[in-house]
Formats: sequence, C-alpha cells, structure tokens
Amino acid sequence: MIKVGIIGANGYTGFELMRLLAAHPEAEVSIAASRSLAGKRVAETYPALFGAYGDMTYSDVDLEAAAECDVVFACLPHGESAEICGRLIDGGTKVIDLSADYRYDDVSLYERTYKKEHPRKDLAAEAVYGLPEYERDRIKRARLIGNPGCYVTASVLAIKPLVMSGVIDPNGVVVDAKSGVSGAGRKADVAYNANEVEGNFKAYSVSVHRHTTEIEEKSGAVVTFAPHLLPIKRGILATIYCTLAPGKTAKDAAKAYERYRNEPFVHFTGDLLPEIKQAAGSNCCYIGMTAEEKTNRLIVVSVIDNLIKGASGQAIQNMNVMFGLPETEGLPLVGFHL
Repeated sequence: MIKVGIIGANGYTGFELMRLLAAHPEAEVSIAASRSLAGKRVAETYPALFGAYGDMTYSDVDLEAAAECDVVFACLPHGESAEICGRLIDGGTKVIDLSADYRYDDVSLYERTYKKEHPRKDLAAEAVYGLPEYERDRIKRARLIGNPGCYVTASVLAIKPLVMSGVIDPNGVVVDAKSGVSGAGRKADVAYNANEVEGNFKAYSVSVHRHTTEIEEKSGAVVTFAPHLLPIKRGILATIYCTLAPGKTAKDAAKAYERYRNEPFVHFTGDLLPEIKQAAGSNCCYIGMTAEEKTNRLIVVSVIDNLIKGASGQAIQNMNVMFGLPETEGLPLVGFHL
C-alpha cells in the first residue's frame, strides 16, 4: 500500500485527491496537511469526505512526518512549493508538485513568468514534466514531478501532435479557452462569488495569462491565449485555431492524432466536437476537430475536467506510473454527463 501525504489538502485539488484516493486500491492518505485548518476535522470542511475519512483531522505542515510517506502531493501556491518540495526530495521522499514551480525546462522562463527567483534550480533541472502521454518513461524513473496546469493540459494534448507531425504552422496558434470557476481555487474573492459569476461570461488575462509560456514551451507553438470564466463549477473547453501547413489537410491532422489510439485517457473524436459534460468527472481529454477550407484553418476543440485530468487526477496518474501500477488505477474513465 502506497502511503500518501497531501500538503495543502484544504483546497479543491487537495479535496479531489482525497476523494479519488479513497477509491484507489493501492494507496491510502495518511497525512492531510493544512496550516490554516490544522486540527479541524476534514469532514467539517468537506462533508462529502466523511464516509471515507471519518474523524480524520487536518495536521499542521510537518515535513518530518511527511517524509515518512512514500509520496507527497504538494498542493501549494506557486512560489511557496519549491522549497518545501526540495526539502522532501532531499530527505528521499518522492514528490508530485501541483504548482508551477517544477514545470518548466527553462528556469529563466519560469522566473520571468512568475516574477520570482527559483530557490532550487538544481531540482528544477531534474524534475520531470508530468504529462504521461509524452513523458511516461521518464516519469517511471522520476522522484520529482511537475504536474501540468489545467489550461495547459487541454491545450498541449491538442496542439503538440500537430506540431510534431508538421501539420500546422506553429506560429500564431490561437487558444480560446473557457474554464469553470473551480479553476480559480477555493478562496474568498468577490470576482468568483455566485452573484458575480452566475449569468455572466467574461474573458480575463488575455495574452498575459501565466499559462501562456507553459503552453508554448510544452507544445512547441507560438500561442495567443485568451482564457474565459464560465458560470459553471468544473470543466475546460479550449477552441484552438491553427493554420494548416502547405499541402496538409484535415486527414493529415487525424493521422497525427492516431498517436493517442492506445492512450486510456485521451480520445480523438474526429469531427464530433466534444462537450464539457463528456469529460467532467473523468480523467479523460476529448479532442475533436473541423477544417475550414476558405481560411485553410484547422479548428480543434479539446475538453477536460480542470480538477481531474487538469490537476489531481493527472497527479494520481503520475503516481501510478511512478510506482509501476496500472495507469488507470483509481481513476474515472467516464464523465458525469449530468
């Protein structure tokens, strides 16, 4: 049995980890740490967890106790995670970091994007990007995983095969993405309360969102990124506009997506464009596309659950790979639909 610790267990990604791991046959949560809620029962914050965790309480962040775990999931804000993860790695504990601190190959790009110096450049160089569909072999041998961002997962899974196969012009790709409110995290901010979100739809951080540089580094494309806030709880739908390379057609794009044929969590749906309800509640990414002849443009739609494939589910997928378990263990293959 894999002994799991979660630091920052009080947020939505921490909750989702605990919910999914409750059904994992090879893992158990032994530590759920939260500085702000230390000593409080987990079920007081998330009543849905009562059946699985009973009287379990949040502990304070104790790195010595966390070091006794086989793996620690760090669900901490960007900038706060790097040093804590580094200390755990130094002590011999495997870590899956859900912040951006260990996602970038180019540390200077991280520093420019997040406006802070990275405290553990040595480990940043060692960390493996946690997108199993592309990094599976490295993840198997890794001790530190940088779990991808939610917008990034939806975007890169859709764009990267097209760039790798030369189907599209990698310059000037437009990612028009929409996310449910849970993507902003569990925080008291008037911009995300029900009165502000319900019945509204808005763009934010257009062309300056921090995920832009991560999408570009991992996809190999130059991207204009326009995120939007949907008045729903969970899910991401990204509509991606690409220019076909000379001589390339939609058939070539479909052939590029054949690389996902045997992937358990990525499904190419052809000209059947996916919807959020298809992916929400699952660890799956669905990708569909259509070609517009008059503009020579390929229009791709990619959907995921931002909290599962976009965060906690993908983190568990990485854990499964790291520990030699079946990749699908403990992870939902079918969305809620309703």
